[in-house]
Amino acid sequence: MAMSWIKNSPATGTTAARLASRIELLSGGRIKIKLFGAGEIIGPFEVLDAVGSGTVDLGHSASFFWQGKARAAAFFTAVPFGLIPQEHMVWIYHGNGQELWDELYESFDVKPFLASNTSIGMGGWFQKPINSIEDILGMKYRMPGLGGEVIRRLGAVPVSLSPLEILPALSTNAVDAAEWLGPWSDLAMGFYKTTPYYYGPGFHEPNGAAEFLVNLRLWNELPEDLQQIIEIACMAEHVYALTEVDRWNPAALKTLVEEHGSIVRQFPNDFLSAARQAAEEVLDELAQQDDLTARITQSYREVRSTQIEWSKVSQLPFLRARVV
Repeated sequence: MAMSWIKNSPATGTTAARLASRIELLSGGRIKIKLFGAGEIIGPFEVLDAVGSGTVDLGHSASFFWQGKARAAAFFTAVPFGLIPQEHMVWIYHGNGQELWDELYESFDVKPFLASNTSIGMGGWFQKPINSIEDILGMKYRMPGLGGEVIRRLGAVPVSLSPLEILPALSTNAVDAAEWLGPWSDLAMGFYKTTPYYYGPGFHEPNGAAEFLVNLRLWNELPEDLQQIIEIACMAEHVYALTEVDRWNPAALKTLVEEHGSIVRQFPNDFLSAARQAAEEVLDELAQQDDLTARITQSYREVRSTQIEWSKVSQLPFLRARVV
């Protein structure tokens, strides 16, 4: 299994290792998985092609890395101002999200599964404070996926970097800002060492779904019981990883602030308003793409709409009441 992550990195590499162990245990040793971290045998952005071609059997990555190959791939990790983790699972498990995902990846000869979630992300690390939308004009900002397209429309320059490249880029001012995941992972990556300002919310990444990829020919050859073991192990790891991240993020944020002097701030309202409008324009354009991309966009938006209406009378008022 090739990963897009650094081996044993919190919330990504550790998740992949735990998933491999789950599958081996549940299969009674009939499936044994050897892990390779980012760059060990292939580059972090080569995982999808390597699995599809059979160079490796399995992969662990994030779908928005493949936006250049299929624009709709980003939906299966995160959409700016889109579904949060629980809502994303509603779409994949109980809507037609999995079926659409299978259809999209079939052309790459890959079978995908949800297999980890890094929860709601942060907006990233900045060299200078952001007081208004004008402050991001011309800024080189590491942000993949549809979020990268949103900030491009707002005047920033989106930069695609692998996890291994982010800290060096911040350290040398090759980028002005960079997002990764949340406090637990960001603390381990050491971004605080060179970049003081830590912004939220992660409007671009309200969900942090990772994917487990299986070569499609191999998948079709597996007996039904092993297919079920893989599917159930992925579901278990997805939920476990999500709750693990939410367990450690608060403590990590406290460490960043109290021990390392990180300055936590919220994006200004004019920036968020403009980003939300740009995000809807991006989705409108995706809905005009090919038939499959249009169907994925429509399905996603329908689930988002129903979840928003439900959250207006359930989660949102409760969360407000809880902090009053």
